[in-house]
Amino acid sequence: MKIRLLTILSFLALLAIPQISSAHCEIPCGIYNDETRFSLLAEHITTIEKSMTKIAELSTDAKNPNQLIRWINNKEEHAVKFMDIITQYFMTQRIKVISPGVEGYDAYVKKVTLSHNMLRTAMKCKQTIDKSNTSSLSTLLKEFEKLYLGEHKH
Repeated sequence: MKIRLLTILSFLALLAIPQISSAHCEIPCGIYNDETRFSLLAEHITTIEKSMTKIAELSTDAKNPNQLIRWINNKEEHAVKFMDIITQYFMTQRIKVISPGVEGYDAYVKKVTLSHNMLRTAMKCKQTIDKSNTSSLSTLLKEFEKLYLGEHKH
């Protein structure tokens, strides 16, 4: 009886652990939808920017600290989701390593550099409510999308 109860409690504890958002599996399954990922990334930027607006509005209203905290958490959550897609989907699965001197190396370096810049800018979005960061993030994403999809036509 004790073992069964322990098993059930262990299972429930596992269910209670928050799941880390993953952009895609790492099996690899071979099922990719790059356009969807770009759409999700753009949506995360829009959500971060809206959160920044609400944080600025609510920061002057001491009567509603709970809403302020919720918008801060929302901004953080979407910045992390953005970063997860860049790292888990693009950097670990979709951007293939190319050695120096091999055709495509310059584009590879540019994709990795853009990815790094997006990660750093998303981090700045977490740290501030400066909308120039979301603007920069949108610009970087468009540049990355153009470069990436130009090479991955379906």
